[in-house]
Amino acid sequence: MFNAFKNSIVRFIDFFYNPFSKLMDIRTFRYLACGGSNVVLDTFIYFISYNFILLRQAHTLMGLTFQAHILAFAMSFSVSFPIGFVLSKYIVFPESELKGRVQLFRYALLVGSCIILNVFFLKLFVEYLGWYPTPSKVITTGIVAVFSFFSQRKFTFKVQM
Repeated sequence: MFNAFKNSIVRFIDFFYNPFSKLMDIRTFRYLACGGSNVVLDTFIYFISYNFILLRQAHTLMGLTFQAHILAFAMSFSVSFPIGFVLSKYIVFPESELKGRVQLFRYALLVGSCIILNVFFLKLFVEYLGWYPTPSKVITTGIVAVFSFFSQRKFTFKVQM
């Protein structure tokens, strides 16, 4: 059943590939489709969590108070992290022969690195260069997406020769 679902996703993504085939290879297109979809899902969950579940208010958990934007990030991340891993493992980089636990560990390291890069570039662009936050976020996302793609291809889901 999983293979049928996986194959359906691959066929759906590949259906839209033809107009982009001269611009990029199929793996890059699948990466953009999967990653882009996961970003949209993450943003949607963040929005719903922040505005409607947490009601934009801080909450105390286990004696610690967390701001709503941090809790909403944790909620959206808890969904987007495993979905991103599964899409990368089975749709974008299925030929990798590394063990799943190795891939998961490497993926977690990569995601941690991407979080650090996001914070670094946003602080650089907004706080030090004085750029507007939204264009800064767009540029940061582009930089981090390129870094993430090559890191996943060469490290997280590397094909052993």
